[in-house]
Amino acid sequence: MTTGNLEILAYEESPIGMICLRRRELLASPGTVITEITLDHELLMSSHHTESERALSSFALDRHPGETLRVLVGGLGLGYTAHEVLRSPRVDRVTVVEFLPQVIDWMAKGLVPLAEDLNRDSRFEVAENDVYALLAGEPQGAFDLILIDVDHSPDERLGAGNASFYSEQGLVLAKQHLAPAGILGVWSYAESSPFADALRTVFDRVDVERVSFDNQLTHENETNWLFFASDD
Repeated sequence: MTTGNLEILAYEESPIGMICLRRRELLASPGTVITEITLDHELLMSSHHTESERALSSFALDRHPGETLRVLVGGLGLGYTAHEVLRSPRVDRVTVVEFLPQVIDWMAKGLVPLAEDLNRDSRFEVAENDVYALLAGEPQGAFDLILIDVDHSPDERLGAGNASFYSEQGLVLAKQHLAPAGILGVWSYAESSPFADALRTVFDRVDVERVSFDNQLTHENETNWLFFASDD
């Protein structure tokens, strides 16, 4: 369905609410077309600003010296976190765990901007699952990087069941899925001192990075936060 400068690509009920995939031309920048996902009519993510999603991947890769890396990405979204990881020739496999089958279907059907690049990369695979439940369970393999980009923040989560991951106990369980020298990276739109403290209790090294950019959609300077944890 197309109305004015807005095209609705998909509009579906999901376990977390009504999700919509839409494409629109920015009125303030004619010719600039962006893709967005909304949840219950509120903006969830956009292809217009992807700096922090890409930084989650690139900063983690910069911290890991290894080769033939196995990467687990929690949350498919529009694919920017996985896409950035796959830019590195040091990456051997990227497994994306996505809770919503609708989002997986959008990627498979080529409805999102990065679909063609991701779908043709033999190192890329998507599994329908709850990444938090997976990380709380028995490890089925070891990952060099685990990158989580699902919730708004450790304190503002999309599902009540996600809370345990951000606790000391949840991080102990998640850590078991990391290979030696492995790195856990978590995206957040806001700072969270309690989460940083929980990470420091479980891991030897914790770095908190700020990624700031001018958000042309809100005409404000915006800062997202990235948490990285590893053992020496």
